[in-house]
Amino acid sequence: MPTSPDDRPRVGISRCLLGDEVRYDGGHKRDAFLVDILGGLVQWVPVCPEVEIGMGTPREPIHLVAAPDGAASGAHRVRLLGVHSKRDWTERAGAWSRGRIDDLRSTHLAGFVLKANSPSCGIDGVPIEDGGGAEAGTGRGLFAQALIEALPDLPIEDERRLAAPAIREAFIARVFAHHRAHTAQRHR
Repeated sequence: MPTSPDDRPRVGISRCLLGDEVRYDGGHKRDAFLVDILGGLVQWVPVCPEVEIGMGTPREPIHLVAAPDGAASGAHRVRLLGVHSKRDWTERAGAWSRGRIDDLRSTHLAGFVLKANSPSCGIDGVPIEDGGGAEAGTGRGLFAQALIEALPDLPIEDERRLAAPAIREAFIARVFAHHRAHTAQRHR
């Protein structure tokens, strides 16, 4: 275990899970386990793709819409659109994700906890619409897709899966193993 707060692993997290009021409706999704328990073992590195690309809070909700010219979302191609305005955030989200991930690399992250079902942060099962309001399948949020592609060895989970004790324990073990490996490599 770390001996000081600075020795704790750095773990990225969707800001809404920390209780920050950054969701489209101005609310949050504070997760007590993450904040009160895991927060004592790690240094959180908060990220909110929507706020960081300039959507503001509160804001129009966004969703993934199937599009052959879109960005990767699991096995699908999608566009990230405003639900009512149809404003297309796809390119802006992609460019921001690439830059933000480059910045995060320099922090030597040991893991990441993302918001389930989010069109930007959902790891899997994010609804994809067909453009007419019907479901066309499920995919992955655009930031989650970019993060997983860029850092394939990074332990990544969402708060929904971390509710399962076995998954939670395995994630924590992987975070600390990742942290130890990077710490040893930096001290060579």
